Amino acid sequence: MLQLVNFRKRYGSREILHIDNASFQPGIYWLQGANGSGKSTLLKSIAGLVWFDGNIIINHTLSLKERPVAYRQLVNFCEAEPTFPDFLTGYELINLFSDAKKASNAQRDLLIDGMKIDSYLSQVISTYSSGMLKKLSLVLAFLGTPSLILLDEPLNTLDSDSVRIFYSWVSALNKNSSTSFFLTSHHALDSTALPNAQNILVQSKHLSL
Repeated sequence: MLQLVNFRKRYGSREILHIDNASFQPGIYWLQGANGSGKSTLLKSIAGLVWFDGNIIINHTLSLKERPVAYRQLVNFCEAEPTFPDFLTGYELINLFSDAKKASNAQRDLLIDGMKIDSYLSQVISTYSSGMLKKLSLVLAFLGTPSLILLDEPLNTLDSDSVRIFYSWVSALNKNSSTSFFLTSHHALDSTALPNAQNILVQSKHLSL
């Protein structure tokens, strides 16, 4: 599903991650590690949001460096603390993402209903609380037909009902569409909701499965 080849990520002279070769089969992966270990940096690199040395390949053939547009069509990302243009409404942002990800109206409406965010989507994003922003960002992350969804601290600021819905989305997509997930969380994952999640330790610039 995903392969990192000669992957290096530096900020200036400081090396954050050094991964010679790592391959991941389809599945659900929980990245664990101390603050500053590089978990978020790794997710942003896989999402194509930050530059790195080496290459990342999805579905055996699609290279981020060689075919970035086609690659990004298959990879969705939700940040730990999402920020969006303040002047847009939630509806406008969802419609932009829906067009970019070729999501159907039915899928869009189902996700909106699942997170129960319809009541404030007509408001501009500058009025949103952190919880409202998180729910919106999760809806955006699940739009389209991605092969991989990257979720950085997806449980932060979510109420218990939304956490339950989130788990059901992950489980259903992984089971029914073979969608893979990489996620980080300072909260313990519900092992009954995601029994097949595999742990990855990010430590000393490397990964341990």
